[in-house]
Amino acid sequence: MCLAVPACVTALLPDERAAVSLGGVSSTCSLELVAGVAVGDYVIVHVGYALSKLDPAEAERTLALLAEIGAPTAPPPTAKAPDHVAP
Repeated sequence: MCLAVPACVTALLPDERAAVSLGGVSSTCSLELVAGVAVGDYVIVHVGYALSKLDPAEAERTLALLAEIGAPTAPPPTAKAPDHVAP
């Protein structure tokens, strides 16, 4: 199951991308599907794409509800790829 969660835009990046903070974890996402995003806006992020802007009060309520039920609000850390692969 996939979950789209509110993320706060912390910086606008080249190529229609943004840096976002998601549960204290920094990540990047594409802004190709959403117009008029500014630093400080909340966006709904799913599989690396911002799908829509979200009212800040609604974002805070959603994040509080997720915290209340103990749901993770950030993706799990990815495993580090090995430095080399044996032949």
